[in-house]
Amino acid sequence: MSVPQYRKAAALALVAGLGFSLTACSTKSGDKDTTAGGKVTITVDCQPVGAQKELLKNWNDDVAEFQRLNPDIVVKSVSVGEQCNNPPDFTARLAGGTVTDVFYGYMTDVQQVLDSGQAMDITQYANKDNIPTWDSVDPALKEVFTDGGKLYAVPVKNYSMGLVYNKVLFQQAGLDVNNPPKTWADVRAAAKKISALGNGIAGYSEYSAGNTGGWHFTSLLYSQGGRVLTEDGKKADFNNAMGKQVLQNIKDMRYGDNSMGSRQLLQWGDLLTNAGAGKVGMFIGAPDATQAIVSQFQGKFQDWAMSPLPGQDGPAKGTLGGGEGYFFKKDLTPEQVKAGMKWIAYQKLTPGKGQFDYVRAKPQNYPVGLPQPLLFANGSEAQKQELELRKANANVDTANFALFEATPVPIKGEPRNAQAIYAVLDAAMSGVLTNPNANIDALLKTAEEKVNQLLAAES
Repeated sequence: MSVPQYRKAAALALVAGLGFSLTACSTKSGDKDTTAGGKVTITVDCQPVGAQKELLKNWNDDVAEFQRLNPDIVVKSVSVGEQCNNPPDFTARLAGGTVTDVFYGYMTDVQQVLDSGQAMDITQYANKDNIPTWDSVDPALKEVFTDGGKLYAVPVKNYSMGLVYNKVLFQQAGLDVNNPPKTWADVRAAAKKISALGNGIAGYSEYSAGNTGGWHFTSLLYSQGGRVLTEDGKKADFNNAMGKQVLQNIKDMRYGDNSMGSRQLLQWGDLLTNAGAGKVGMFIGAPDATQAIVSQFQGKFQDWAMSPLPGQDGPAKGTLGGGEGYFFKKDLTPEQVKAGMKWIAYQKLTPGKGQFDYVRAKPQNYPVGLPQPLLFANGSEAQKQELELRKANANVDTANFALFEATPVPIKGEPRNAQAIYAVLDAAMSGVLTNPNANIDALLKTAEEKVNQLLAAES
């Protein structure tokens, strides 16, 4: 994929409005054959794990109903962990050719999926016959998964980042839950007050391992007005005053204020486990982070609210946005591709069904009323239906997301080859979080050199 095209695709998708552990699974060549009786079999990953009881039941119920409606299709579900995509393992499965027939990936995975040769061109199959709401799906999201005029995945989710905060801890610390931090100086001041509550509470918490540190560094850099790569995508562009400010802010809170807790090297589930236990005052994340806190980590919806990403001295100049989709493994039969399309349509892209079955979700420990995902284009019939269902079945206080929705921050796409870059930037984040004598200049210089080596190897 060419750099200009990728940048254009990401920008288009994320202006439109635009949160992952895997076990190896394999798709044997025999799985591509139709089963006895003329049924078409497909393997699909991202089935919820056993600990996610309600989500797993919903998924299994959806499979059963889908197969009842489509008796010629057999869906074999594969559980790949709570996160659906653990980047290192995902890369290993791509390299080993052990992805499922229909496999989940991030928007940032497009380049490595194409480089692996594991995905097929699905352009001719993406239509209203296989996905009835296809014409309502935001064109910008489709563009992200398009290369050289060919579509390689179906978008199923998008997000943008903001400040997620614990209202209970805010109140206990004497902070105004309706006036959350607007700048990083505000975040630092609030974090000090929250951490002063003691009992192992971190005023502010941050990732620094498993590619998640680099992911958050990117959003924090965007808040400063920076970017990870140069405009042409050929060089790293974070070893500058803005990148240094990102790391300095974190180092100051970690060691100057001792407001980030002693346990570091956190990955996705680590931070959210702490949040669910009421041990985190603030962190940056997407709206669905609150969903995970409750459905997977025993938190409470009413405890959490969200506001726009803070800026350094005023409103943030940007925030990170991204999303996910489903790719199709190379060499599938046309019947399998069509079957996969129909399953995705039912489970991910139909108002009232699957992830949009808000009537089912309302009484469950699952949120209805979050401001995302925004998959359908403005004014489309599918968008109208989805929004009406969301409003009618809301089971969370939508006022908790009012500030986030009312004060949008310009959304910027993730950099090309993002996961590899995030892995490099993890070291910079972990450096300032685990070493009080960390040299920020040296950390950024090393990261810059490694990212440039990655980029040079691609060209």
